[in-house]
Amino acid sequence: MTRVRRQRPTESPGLAARAARAAAAALAGLAAAAAAIGAGELVAAFTGPATSPVIAVGSSAIDLTPTPLKEYAVRQFGTNDKPVLLAGIYAVLVLLALLAGLVAVRRPRAGAAVFLAFGGVGAWAALSRSTATTASALPSLAAGVVGAVVVLQLAARYRAAVTAARTPEPEGGGPLAVRTARRQFLIISGGTVAVAAVAGFGGRALSAARTDITAARNAVRLPPPALPAPAVPASAHPAVPGLSSFRTPNADFYRVDTALTLPKIDPNDWALRIHGMVDHPVTISFDELLRRPLEELDHTLSCVSNEVGGPYVGTARWLGASLPALLREAGIRSGADQLVGRSKDGMTIGTPLEALLDGRRALLAVAMNGETLPVAHGFPCRSVVPGLYGYTSATKWLVDLEVTTFASYDPYWVQRGWGREGVVKTASRIEVPAGFAKVPPGTVTVAGTAWATHRGIAAVEVRVDDGPWAEARLATAVSPDLWRQWSYDWPDARTGSHTLQVRATDGTGAVQPSDRVPPFPDGATGWHSVVVNVT
Repeated sequence: MTRVRRQRPTESPGLAARAARAAAAALAGLAAAAAAIGAGELVAAFTGPATSPVIAVGSSAIDLTPTPLKEYAVRQFGTNDKPVLLAGIYAVLVLLALLAGLVAVRRPRAGAAVFLAFGGVGAWAALSRSTATTASALPSLAAGVVGAVVVLQLAARYRAAVTAARTPEPEGGGPLAVRTARRQFLIISGGTVAVAAVAGFGGRALSAARTDITAARNAVRLPPPALPAPAVPASAHPAVPGLSSFRTPNADFYRVDTALTLPKIDPNDWALRIHGMVDHPVTISFDELLRRPLEELDHTLSCVSNEVGGPYVGTARWLGASLPALLREAGIRSGADQLVGRSKDGMTIGTPLEALLDGRRALLAVAMNGETLPVAHGFPCRSVVPGLYGYTSATKWLVDLEVTTFASYDPYWVQRGWGREGVVKTASRIEVPAGFAKVPPGTVTVAGTAWATHRGIAAVEVRVDDGPWAEARLATAVSPDLWRQWSYDWPDARTGSHTLQVRATDGTGAVQPSDRVPPFPDGATGWHSVVVNVT
């Protein structure tokens, strides 16, 4: 009896051919998308980085994102939320490109319409910005048109290759014709991607060169302060390894804003306009600002999005001109209660006028920790107002100040449901030991930082495992506008898992509330806690 070996089923030639055709169609869509992005970046080199199609769409996405979702993104991704957003936009664009390629090989006009729609969305997004001009739409329109034209051309090449494969050899088909058609398609697709890459990276490089202000920033000569800040005593910072430095280095200072591209302003072209409900509208140049009496201010700035124990807080020595003095020179009219700062990128920040005229030292800052403001922190000028969260006090890349009323205008964050006042709430955090750290038994040093900006910190208390509160040692107080560091010796730490909690009392005698409240709409509250293992 003869045994017949059963052959394993193999993929049918028809299925393999269909898969190859789908891959080629997808390649056409991706190459067209690359061409679209490259064209958009090249045109944006002349209309401004913020008008790039992906940046324009991303900026509108930030504006349209519901507040709870935006807060979730900040909690999950921190300061990486912007790269995550841009990666998501590029991922969506890739999916649209794949779809457009698959559609275009059967219905060319429909595939082209996908790119035209993307260009239209980008143009709408660019024009929706408060700082937009008609030219802002050009990069997205160019991207849409180029993507549509390229996908039509590549779809035609694709169909030529398919036709060659289906044509009998005596009539002009055959393996040679098929290979030639496929080679032409791949060469053109690859060449399109290469040209697109050159256009895209070239556009980015040209844009960077056109907007580079490094030399202009380096040329700024800061005059000595007319009112210098006192030296911070060494006793303001406990010598505890792992504790935050008293003054936050510029490179480590937190950055929370909505700018996907940093506004780059030549100080020679910068001017600040003060107008609205004033008797004497003022326009001041950067040189004129530097000629005013400059003051140093040590100030702890915090973000309203900071969770209990979170990282979005820092201390810096700011140098700038007195903002209250300039407002008084302009002459504030009766009934005004809000100052709206406008950024170069269109951001609006509303500050209660009362907080600017009650005697606190608010600045138009031009320097940070002894150096000209970094671009990421508002160069050439930003506002700094002690006692308020950044979203109601700290306008970066400041170009306009309008004296108005709360009733007549809602700034950016208020439009999205955040509170109007933005008064900093009392906060404290444990930094040493870190959460889930392993520490030896015996005496364990616990240390951290507390702040209640413009009210100061009067006391800090620590407790272990819901036991009695014990008073911590406070470092030297420098100013009520600064955070205060503290330490505590936890005696007789025994083996096992333990929970440490901290609470602070501000300069008015008010104890930090225990109830956990999320940041929205006016700042988080609650006691910070960490779990440590004594081993």
